[in-house]
Amino acid sequence: MAMLSDIQVEPTVRAGARAVLPLAAAIAVLGVSFGALAISSGLSPLAAVVMSATTFAGSAQFAAVSILGAGGSVGAALGAATLLNARYAAMGLGLLPALGGGRWKRLLLAQLAVDESWAVAYLGDGRFSRERLVGAGLVLLAAHVAATALGTVAGGHFVGDPAVWGLDAAFPALFLVLLWPHVQRPEGRMAAASGAAIACALVPFAPAGVPIVAAALGSLVGSRSR
Repeated sequence: MAMLSDIQVEPTVRAGARAVLPLAAAIAVLGVSFGALAISSGLSPLAAVVMSATTFAGSAQFAAVSILGAGGSVGAALGAATLLNARYAAMGLGLLPALGGGRWKRLLLAQLAVDESWAVAYLGDGRFSRERLVGAGLVLLAAHVAATALGTVAGGHFVGDPAVWGLDAAFPALFLVLLWPHVQRPEGRMAAASGAAIACALVPFAPAGVPIVAAALGSLVGSRSR
């Protein structure tokens, strides 16, 4: 067991890449789903691939594309994506001491920080490995971008209507996975319930995307006030 523990926390690029390989398959499935949904929502294949390469955040990408596909504004799409990515600010603060280098180098390294690579880079006791972050992040980014490209081809030539294959449910399912750990606590359940109530109240008359942003803001304000 001690040997296994040593391997798991080995602070090298190769160790980070190796540790994240099982998760890369799940990232690839989401990437294919995103690519297909992006095409059905009116994005070009190039735009979808560039979005995956630069945003590199599945939940934010699904939210933005879903809002745009429903006729929502760019502002609403950006607002929803920003709120969903807010957690990365706290994650980045934890990683900052391990990144090193100048501002631009830290910015590039931070681009590789997603939930999975952050977890792989964690060494315990508040310490992170830059090398493990790079290894894990590069594998995940490559899988995400390649899968998105494949999804745009599948969406344009083979999939047709994503709803027929259930791909339209990918974002709600991903959101529920992210939400589930938080609703185990009373305050989390209250925030989720208030957000759902706000969204349901606004859906009949508010522009597409606005209910999502309003629900997120309402839940955030409610959780901060308690």
